[in-house]
Amino acid sequence: MKSLQQKASEWSGVETSDAFAIDTTNLFEKLGLQTFINLSTDFYTRVYDDEEEWFRLIFANSKKEDAIQNQYEFFVQRMGGPPLYSQRKGHPALIGRHRPFPVTHQAAERWLHHMQQALDNATDIDTDSKTKMMNFFRQCTLHFSLWLEMN
Repeated sequence: MKSLQQKASEWSGVETSDAFAIDTTNLFEKLGLQTFINLSTDFYTRVYDDEEEWFRLIFANSKKEDAIQNQYEFFVQRMGGPPLYSQRKGHPALIGRHRPFPVTHQAAERWLHHMQQALDNATDIDTDSKTKMMNFFRQCTLHFSLWLEMN
């Protein structure tokens, strides 16, 4: 039987080693806080303006400003910066925090679509960092959606 990590690698097309290449460089030191704020703002503008109602409804009970802050603080913390997210909200516990939402494979793919667009639009992130980030997002998002669908 395949592990969730193996299934996520197959679905995402990203090897685990490539997904965690973000750990080989301190992206927070390289890119800075404002880059993560800008990325999260662009991303959530796309999410809240999504043409698909089923996708927008996933975020209907969240304030856009809160979603932006949660995301950039998590990204900063995960990518080498200070533990902003944990200091404000406690352990990230991503699965527990997202359990109430319908995070299906389809929703994960839509999330990834918007993140890819936000990364493509980011002029302050170099190509290597964009690739590392997207590989991480792709595998982790699909791993996450697989786990939620099975439980």
